Amino acid sequence: MANLLRSEGEDCTQSGKDGTSVEKASSFKHVFSFIKDSSYYQHIEGGEPSTNNSAPRPPLNTNCITVNPKQRGNPIIQYITSVPLEYGDIVPDYVLGKTTCALFLSVRYHNLHPNYIHERLMKLGYAFETRILLVQVDMKDCQQSLSELAKIAVMADCTLILAWSNEEAGRYLETYKAYENKPPDLLKEKVEKDYVSKLTDCLTTIKSVNRADVVTLQSTFGSMDNIMSASVQDLALCPGIGLQKAKRIYDLFREPFLTKHIKIQTEKCVADEH
Repeated sequence: MANLLRSEGEDCTQSGKDGTSVEKASSFKHVFSFIKDSSYYQHIEGGEPSTNNSAPRPPLNTNCITVNPKQRGNPIIQYITSVPLEYGDIVPDYVLGKTTCALFLSVRYHNLHPNYIHERLMKLGYAFETRILLVQVDMKDCQQSLSELAKIAVMADCTLILAWSNEEAGRYLETYKAYENKPPDLLKEKVEKDYVSKLTDCLTTIKSVNRADVVTLQSTFGSMDNIMSASVQDLALCPGIGLQKAKRIYDLFREPFLTKHIKIQTEKCVADEH
């Protein structure tokens, strides 16, 4: 091969009148044209290069959910009302954005055709960053089937979402589309930065303590430090608190940060040491 390339390179030069070497006008195609005459060359019809099937096709309309025509009779479509729909030639069942798609499957259909979802996922590949497996639970006692689908979703790097009705499934799809370009902070719970709002957010995590109770505690004791230091009797004297609620508040600030199971194990270990 080296000798062949050397001879081709020598053919690309010729001597000039003054004895110097002058390079001929040549090209990569000319130098390697001999490959066409070899037994390893195979001509492919069509001059255009093949497209990469792994690249996602952009939706026909970015404001719409693009629906696979095979999903035309799916009853969940009638519950997608807040986002417009359009039908297009796509691989997944629903395209929810430039990087998000969804495959729809019912548990009943999965039990009848267990290989169906494997074939769909293989055909889909990794064309979209976010791939949703939307499963409608339309059977009772389907824990085993759901366990299988969960394993499939993990192996295929998909997000598994369960819906127990057509309406719920439709709302999942339109919600994904509606929040396509929204920032992550929009989904988080908004807590005001003032002191009373933070105190309310903290104390309302205690069972049966509501916002009115927080206002009473704050006006009575003045600060979180005073509430934590108050006795059960002092807490119970507050209007609307009562003895049971006062005990819950008092115990919360004095319980160790251990679950009951770990606490029991710790007590057993201490008892065994003694």
